[in-house]
Amino acid sequence: MTTTSAKQLLNYIGGQWESVSSDHLDVRNPATAEVIAEVPLSPKDEIAEAVTKAKEAFKDWRMTPVGDRIQPLFKFKMLLEERLDELAKTITNECGKTYKESIGEMRRGIENVEVACGTPILMQGQNNEDIARGIDEHMIRQPLGVVAAITPFNFPGMIPLWFLPYAVATGNCFILKPSEKVPMTTQKIFELLELSGFPPGVVQLVNGGKDTVDALLDHPDVRAISFVGSTPVAKYIYSRATANGKRAQCQGGAKNPAVVLPDADMEMATRILADSAFGCAGQRCLATSVAITVGKAKEEFTARIIEDATSRRVGYGLDEDVVMGPVINDASKTRIEGLVEKGVAEGANLLVDGRGKEVDGFRNGYFVHPTVLGDVNPQGEIARTEIFGPVLSMMHTATVEEAIALVNNRNYGNQACLFTSSGYAARQFRYAVDAGNIGINLGVAAPMAFFPFSGWNDSFFGDLHAQARHGVEFYTQTKVVVERWPQEWSRQF
Repeated sequence: MTTTSAKQLLNYIGGQWESVSSDHLDVRNPATAEVIAEVPLSPKDEIAEAVTKAKEAFKDWRMTPVGDRIQPLFKFKMLLEERLDELAKTITNECGKTYKESIGEMRRGIENVEVACGTPILMQGQNNEDIARGIDEHMIRQPLGVVAAITPFNFPGMIPLWFLPYAVATGNCFILKPSEKVPMTTQKIFELLELSGFPPGVVQLVNGGKDTVDALLDHPDVRAISFVGSTPVAKYIYSRATANGKRAQCQGGAKNPAVVLPDADMEMATRILADSAFGCAGQRCLATSVAITVGKAKEEFTARIIEDATSRRVGYGLDEDVVMGPVINDASKTRIEGLVEKGVAEGANLLVDGRGKEVDGFRNGYFVHPTVLGDVNPQGEIARTEIFGPVLSMMHTATVEEAIALVNNRNYGNQACLFTSSGYAARQFRYAVDAGNIGINLGVAAPMAFFPFSGWNDSFFGDLHAQARHGVEFYTQTKVVVERWPQEWSRQF
């Protein structure tokens, strides 16, 4: 059923493929539970070697003109385009999402490479002449040095590209630690980086688990950490990194609400919100997990979302007519099903039950079908917990003001969406809602690569987000130069 046979993966350090680890984890295709690779758990010494190689490479890379630093990115972008099909199939086989979703993921990643190619403009400084008579002042941006990113399982191709292109284009040397659940996509991406012409040590790949992460967090020569994952881990990464004097940008979890007003286009709202809640099996930080109907919207929207949830074809993501794949592993499946049971125990109505259903030909896969919980208690645990699966919780209010209050009564602040035909209601919503990404008649308000991927409250820890100018600012430090050159010091001609 898979396109990749099991093999032992390697790290990419100092321009060489290697691994000294004797400990490995199995990588499984979540649709079949078949072992398709083995990933090394890199020891502390190997991480230290990667940092040393990066520090050595930085000496020359930071002096390389920015126009030259982006040239490998142009080639890298071309190679990503040429290998798009291979990369998408790898994502589907190790992550579980559909082929179409995998293609979309890589397209978003490629957009970041394109934007980073504009770094000669994006990292320009500022200057003023005569801040005092005969004195000029300049602000310039310089790279940090060695930087690292720790990325999650749900977007193994896209999320590393939120960070890597900006880091290297601004003159840093970059180390990636991907999720040990999905290391095969990044293995292929680094094969393309090797072909792109980066000097040894500028881009490096280290695999592993928590010990590998801690080694990066504690190493004194790693200057900055980027992270995407759950909120508890984001807090841990942020606190340990900053305690060690590092910059950190840590994207956490979410509980994304969508408000549906009675004047919304119900057919469009249902289709978009179903794709948001159930697409990628609900395993994305911008998935809609709560639908709040207002007034008369409840009856029609509820009927439509039930119909959509029960008619979706679930299965192996490389089958053409499949629209939703499995969740990442058996532990995730068990957790999701337990949270559904918790919601029912708290009084929710189980409108669509996606548990305990087999997929023909894939009975060992980690499948949870679309699930809809009605009349969820806003104060209950299920209303506040990130399920990270294809489960949509339904709530209801009488007015848009009550809906906005319900949206804001939560710790997360990644995304909130509104479906309406009223411009006034849309402005009221985007003005008042506490979230970093707002969607109006959209179910996944994912910023384009030339905007930052915002997040508020417990959905983000740090100051500067991923992508675009935020990425450039995060990976550079400012230096202010104030200078005077009196005429009497100048050589007379």
